[in-house]
Amino acid sequence: MTMTFDEAAGSDRTGFDFTALTARERYKLMIGTIIPRPIALVTTVDEEGRVNAAPFSFFNCLSADPPILALGVENNPDMSFKDTGHNIRMTEVFTVNIVSFAIAEAMHQCAAKYPRGVDELKEAGLTAMPGTKIAAPYIKEAPAAFECRRHITLELGKSRQIIMGEILFAHYQDGIVDDRLHVDPAGIDAIARLGGDTCATIRDRFEMLTPKL
Repeated sequence: MTMTFDEAAGSDRTGFDFTALTARERYKLMIGTIIPRPIALVTTVDEEGRVNAAPFSFFNCLSADPPILALGVENNPDMSFKDTGHNIRMTEVFTVNIVSFAIAEAMHQCAAKYPRGVDELKEAGLTAMPGTKIAAPYIKEAPAAFECRRHITLELGKSRQIIMGEILFAHYQDGIVDDRLHVDPAGIDAIARLGGDTCATIRDRFEMLTPKL
């Protein structure tokens, strides 16, 4: 590992040369620093209609016009596609389910390395609901879900893809969205990923109004 002092800021700063670090070392620094990261529990179907579910914390929204979400999807160690990447490549659709505190343990169960074809939702006790616009289901217990069509895929070397999806339809549990389309964060009660195995809630909040010059 290459650790140096940050000469520009003085000796009270520690620096790391990312060009000299291993992929694992870069990963550890990034996931411990870029926090909190929202968790997408992504549901897809394969060519035979079998459901797959997997969580991703390399996930966020990128655009509202058009409405675009992005997933960072890693390949298997032998560079073959994992189920989510394979299914999106074959069907062009996926659903992003927001993970609330109530389904955190079930989401974690979906991260287990089941054999291909096993329905993780059933194993985790979650309920698949038919999609409105696409074949991939949404999760009944999730506070919100976005049905997406693959917009573009960026290949980042051999090991990872950035999959961007255009939102076609959104599902919310009753009472979370009001008449002005304001979403209640307490109703979403989302969890976020920190470094390692640590997660957090969004229950501590404060307001910061846009400055007026």
